[in-house]
Formats: sequence, C-alpha cells, structure tokens
Amino acid sequence: MKRSILIIVLVMFIIGLSMVNGASARDLTWQDCVREARQNNPSLLSAVEKLKQAGLNLTTTKSNYYPQISGSAGAQTSKTDGAERSNSYSYGVSGRQLLFDGLKSQFNVAVSSATLRSAMYTYAVTSSNLRLQLKRDFVSLLKAQKLVSITGEIAERRKQSLELIKLGYEAGREHKGSLLTAQADLSQAEFEISQAVRNLEIAARTLCADLGYGQYNQIQVQGDLAVALADTVTPDFEQIAESVPLLQALIAQKDASRLSLKSATADMYPSVYANASAGKSGSNWPPERDQWSAGVNVSVPIFSGGSQVAAKKKSESAYSQALVEERNGRASVILTLAESWANLQDALGQLSVQQKFLAATEERSKIAEAQYKIGLMSFDNWIIIEDALIRAKKTLLDTQANAMIAEANWIQAKGVTLDEE
Repeated sequence: MKRSILIIVLVMFIIGLSMVNGASARDLTWQDCVREARQNNPSLLSAVEKLKQAGLNLTTTKSNYYPQISGSAGAQTSKTDGAERSNSYSYGVSGRQLLFDGLKSQFNVAVSSATLRSAMYTYAVTSSNLRLQLKRDFVSLLKAQKLVSITGEIAERRKQSLELIKLGYEAGREHKGSLLTAQADLSQAEFEISQAVRNLEIAARTLCADLGYGQYNQIQVQGDLAVALADTVTPDFEQIAESVPLLQALIAQKDASRLSLKSATADMYPSVYANASAGKSGSNWPPERDQWSAGVNVSVPIFSGGSQVAAKKKSESAYSQALVEERNGRASVILTLAESWANLQDALGQLSVQQKFLAATEERSKIAEAQYKIGLMSFDNWIIIEDALIRAKKTLLDTQANAMIAEANWIQAKGVTLDEE
C-alpha cells in the first residue's frame, strides 16, 4: 500500500513538473532563445567586436590618402661660458601629402576592404554555428521535458500492470516469476523517472550557457517536436554553396591575399611625398620671425637586406595557400550540403515509420490487455507487447528529436544565421 502511494505521488509530481516549475521558471519559445542569444552569447559578442575592429582597420588604412598634418611649439634656454644666456622660441605647422607609392596604399585599402568582408562572413559563420548549437540544446530540453511526462505515464502503466498481476497471483492464475518481473519493471520505471528529472536540469543548464546567462536560471521551453516537410527534389548543392558564409569568407581571404601580393610588389617602387611647413621663431615670446618651407621628397628602395624580396615571396605563398583553401572549402561545403540534405530525408522517413509503429503497438496493447484480463493471453506474451509499446513511445520521441536536429544541420549547412530567424 505504501509503495502504491509513493508511486502515485511520484507520477503526479513528474507529470505536473512543468506546471510546478511554471510558477518560477521562465517559459522560452525558440524566438525568445534566438533573441537572448544574440544579446548575451559570449562567442557571438566577441565576433561582433572583431567585425568592428576590421571596420576600424579599414578606416585607418584609408587615412594614408589624406594629408598628414602636425603642429609643434618649443622654448629653449642656453648658455655658454663667457656669453649671456639666450632664449629661443618657435611654433609652426607642418604636413605632407602622398603623391605616389606605386599604388601600395591603394592595394592596402583593398586588402582591408577584403579583410572586412571576410570578417563579416566569419561573423555569419559564428552566428550560423551558434544557431545550430542553440537549436540542438533547445530540442534537447524540449525532449527532456517530454521524456519526464512519458516516464511518468510509463510508471503509472507499470503500476497498473503490477496490480493486475497481483490479482492473478493471489487467485492462483499467475506464478511468482510473473509477479517479480512486474515488480522489476516498476522499479525500472521509478529509476527512469529520477533519471529524466536529472537530465532535465542538465539540458536546462546547457541551454542557459548558450543563452549567455552568467548563472543557471530556472527555464523551460515551449514548442513541439515537429519538422516541416522538406522538398523531396534534390537541390542544386553547387549553387547553394556559393552563398554559404564559410565559402564566402574563404573567397574574401583569397582576395585579400591576392591584393597583399600586389601591395608587396608595389613596395619596391619609389615613394613621392609633397611636404610643407610654416611657423615663427625668435628670441622673444611671441616669436616674430616668419619661416616656411615647401618641397618634394622621393624615396627609392635600393637595398633592404632582402626583406622586400622575402616579403613578396611570402605573399605569393600565402596567395597559393588561399587558393588551395578556397578550392578545398568549396568541395567541403558542397559535400556537407549533400550529406545534411540526405540525413534530413532519412530522418523524416524514419519519423513516418516510427509514427506508424507507435499506432500499431498502441492498438496491439489495448487488445492484449483485454485478452489478458479474460485469460485469453499469457503473461509472457502480454508483457512482450507492453514492452514494445514503451519502446515505441521512447523511440518516437528520439526520432522526433533526431529529425529536428537533422533539419537544424541542413539549415546550418546552408549558412542560415540567427539574424535571419
């Protein structure tokens, strides 16, 4: 009697867990998770800062196009033996303007522009990867919540089966082995209840980490383990690959390497600057004597110990490497797209099969229980059907979660980001 009361309490607790938590736990939809991850996730915030840095680096590189102007002011006192102390004062402004450097500055700006594009696509890759991880953890928590309910239902079903078998045992229609088996099944169901509760908390903690929470918060998610039916027509993976951020980032890196090679070549050409200065100087303050200068400076690299040649060869090697990485990256992206799409089709097909299996086992279970109650089926045959029903429920839950993960992998393979949700 005490055992029955304990099981009823446990079952009611597990089935009502979501309602109990609802008083203090936060209910999050998928869109809520997306919004909070965009605001708080550390890896995404770090990618945003890197993107800002790349934009500021482009601004810095462009500054070479503009005049470089500086101001100066000074005061000096000096004295030598046998002479009076003398003072000198001066102030002025000077500047220089790049006229020609073999297009090196132009190539450097183009390199920074390509690097900025690469940073933008790298941010998109980070966001896309985070979306996949976030979806996995969202599905994991959703599955854990539903498993809590399922294990509660299983425990209640095992308890009812045990009570039915007890009646048969007491009436002499069942042997002790059947009773012990039913008791063991109930103990297994009790264990799975506590295990489901522990897994529920771990799943919630994992999702909290992806959401960027500094500490664990009581949360639960809302939604269904459902996947939109995908198009069964095989898409053009090569065409899709061209818009995937990972490949676009590699293309931008290749462009940056090509332009860096041109910049290294241009570094061997003369540099021409116009310069001018104007100011005043004198022995009293404020100084009254005007002074100015204007001219053109030409700098010609003659010998630098081989550093310029080595820099050019290094740039050539980097460009060759970038070409190889782009080619390999394109092949990898296309393969990932094909595999992800195929896995999604398999997962959807398996989901359809498991739904039919569950419907069949539920119908068999109803019939078998009715037959057992009137003595038309043995315990051994009945418990096999009961076990099959329980497995079918758990398998369907796993299959639903796997289908959602397969869908998330396909979406990530296409490069969809959190910003596109």
